[in-house]
Amino acid sequence: MKALAGQIKLDFRSSEPIYLQIVRQVERLVASGELHQGDQLPTVRQLATELRVNFNTVARAYRLLDEARLISTQRGRGTYIWEEPTQEMINHLHQRGLEDSAKRYLSEAVRLGFSPQEAVNTLEELARTDPGDNTLPDENLLDNEM
Repeated sequence: MKALAGQIKLDFRSSEPIYLQIVRQVERLVASGELHQGDQLPTVRQLATELRVNFNTVARAYRLLDEARLISTQRGRGTYIWEEPTQEMINHLHQRGLEDSAKRYLSEAVRLGFSPQEAVNTLEELARTDPGDNTLPDENLLDNEM
């Protein structure tokens, strides 16, 4: 069974509901190849305990993943990654991940008092000045600065 909880990072300050954060991160783990067809996931109760969230939150996330046919829960056997994602699904998941990241960036910029256009201009300027630099600051450093 995969240690899923260690790979999921929840942001309790985010406006995105916790169950959607779980869904998006499982989708990303599948799209990146870290989770494969047949991999068993923790039970709803196990994941809820490990993430320290309500049982119903994880159940809702699993239900959405099941409806999307990304996972399959089989009574008495467990929950598994249902099928290998197609290239189309991987592209869709990557695009959704990019859009989610962009929304978070824009929301944070506006929260800090910048206009949406200022946020876009800054991002475009960063992309122009060093498009090959894909190193990111340590998330823990950002958390400590707030």
